[in-house]
Amino acid sequence: MSLEELRNKIDKIDTEMVELIAKRVRIAEQIGDEKKQLGELVKDNNRETVVFRKVREAALARKINSNNVENIYKQIIQTCRSVQQTSSVAFQGELGAYSEEAAFNYFGSSVTINPYESFEKVFKAVEKGEVEFGIVPVENSLEGSISQVYDLLLDSPLRVCGEVKLRVVHCLIANPVTQLGSVKKVFSHPQALGQCRTFLRHLNCELTPTYDTAGSVKLIKEQGLEGSAAIASARAAELYEMNIIARDIEDNPNNYTRFFVLSKSDALPTGINKASIVFSVKHEPGALYNSLKELALRNINLTKIESRPTRQKPWEYNFYLDCEGYRDEEELRDALGSLESNSIFVKLLGSYQKAKQELWAKH
Repeated sequence: MSLEELRNKIDKIDTEMVELIAKRVRIAEQIGDEKKQLGELVKDNNRETVVFRKVREAALARKINSNNVENIYKQIIQTCRSVQQTSSVAFQGELGAYSEEAAFNYFGSSVTINPYESFEKVFKAVEKGEVEFGIVPVENSLEGSISQVYDLLLDSPLRVCGEVKLRVVHCLIANPVTQLGSVKKVFSHPQALGQCRTFLRHLNCELTPTYDTAGSVKLIKEQGLEGSAAIASARAAELYEMNIIARDIEDNPNNYTRFFVLSKSDALPTGINKASIVFSVKHEPGALYNSLKELALRNINLTKIESRPTRQKPWEYNFYLDCEGYRDEEELRDALGSLESNSIFVKLLGSYQKAKQELWAKH
């Protein structure tokens, strides 16, 4: 067979492949419509895992490189996802904030991003239907919980429908004319400043807290501040066309932030679920023990517990806990019923898929 004949065969196969991809895209559009009606996310990590496994197995059976085939399918899936109805997500801060990074990691790059000035406005945007989802930080591995978010969760009708954990990498960012040795003032969110104490101590500069990391970069950019810098992500530096004058300035590399995804309904069960609960107990000996015992007796793994003031009476507390399981599973359903009988009140904040792994913020 001649070279021209072989190339004609390739051309025919290429046309057939494009036709099949187009067919897959049209079916993906229909799936997107169904997901919209069911209130499901466009990005389905479990489904994509299954697809990639099948693709690798098919490639190996035909004795071709499975990694190369998987990379091709990643592009195909991204194309299919882009034609589905995209989700809209609210987050606190400016473009380039770590919450935005978490949203992209959770929902995919096709998600519509909506920045809001405060956590309260993020909650209200979801409650009013301005966006489908919200994403908010709930705790940092070094600085602890975000108390304002937990207080908002207590009062809001929204449900926690997902979580994502992000490895936070801080950069010192400034205008091109500013060098590290000339920095006299540093702007950033209080938690970011706290996570870079050692670096800032050696820098010997004035610290100015702001409401947002990326917003600090935007401030320096818009005001043309010289001798000032901001602590934020590398993405923020890229978005605002600023210089990174120091990288990885956090005190501890084990710097992770956990985010909750908020919506008006719970997520569907996946087999690797968690539940978040808030409750309060009577002010009497053994009250907390009797409540937690209901989880232990059913072999339910408790992954976190902390207390927060009720804001109603001094020295009385609500307890927030996370545990493994889904709200409709028999063990957890029975535990919640027993918990209600031993507590003043119980509120299920949501059931959702457990974050599979920590994700890195982009350098």
